Amino acid sequence: MSEARRLIPFEFVEHVAFDEPLSRHTSWHVGGPADAFYTPKSADELARFLAALPLSVPVHWLGLGSNTLVRDGGVRGVVISLHLGLDRLERLTATRVHADAGVPCARVARQCVKWLIGPAEFFAGIPGTVGGALAMNAGAWGGETWPYVVEVDVVDRRGTQRTRTAGEYGYGYRKVRPPVTGEWFVAARFEFGAQPDATLETIKSLLVKRRDSQPIGAWSCGSTFTNPPGDFAARLIESAGLKGYRVGGAVVSGKHANFLINEGSASAADIERLIGHVQSVVERRHGVRLVPEVRIVGDPA
Repeated sequence: MSEARRLIPFEFVEHVAFDEPLSRHTSWHVGGPADAFYTPKSADELARFLAALPLSVPVHWLGLGSNTLVRDGGVRGVVISLHLGLDRLERLTATRVHADAGVPCARVARQCVKWLIGPAEFFAGIPGTVGGALAMNAGAWGGETWPYVVEVDVVDRRGTQRTRTAGEYGYGYRKVRPPVTGEWFVAARFEFGAQPDATLETIKSLLVKRRDSQPIGAWSCGSTFTNPPGDFAARLIESAGLKGYRVGGAVVSGKHANFLINEGSASAADIERLIGHVQSVVERRHGVRLVPEVRIVGDPA
């Protein structure tokens, strides 16, 4: 802790939590502590923090923690959480929307429906923030993030801020190809169309269908693996006989096989071993190597 405190720029020390348990900030509710945990109040403050932070200090990014597995030994360096800090959501024109990276995707969906623009209902099915959705081209119910992006605001490790157009990025299923490495999303502008028949009931009905088919409310990261071309990860896992398979306190959901659940006592190591076991069995049975959708970060216990 003393080493981490020494490396944090003096003017920000009071705004940083040291040895912060990341199990409090991830949807799997596992993970060791972050050396330092920082929530910026604005993009400009974030840029000043990065500019003042020694380049030797590793930086990690966290939104709602719904797509991240933090190992039990925790994370060295600084974890920057944009949720609760960068949370501006604003309608710029009749069909254009500004959203900070820390805005929950579900909030984007609800607000766009109220503004009668879209289609944005699919954002309600993404259990994370706009920043995470931009980083992996997240999607749900047939919709994806990047087809609606006009431009993005980014910041690099030295605190330099830029605005880039959507055309500078390539994207595909659950992946984004940036023009340069080492930049992180701070905000985005989305362009939708008029949707005068949009109602919150549409979102509610989609969420009901999701609840009926997925273990909503259980401690998970959502879908653990991306779907391989022409198939579904859940089908492959289920047909391999893995529903209900457990490692320690982690188990493959009996409701949806692509969800790995922490039943309350799992460690991050349990979940990581379960991920590896599912990959091995599915590859042995079907010849397909499943690719995790979740990021695995930090040190083992």
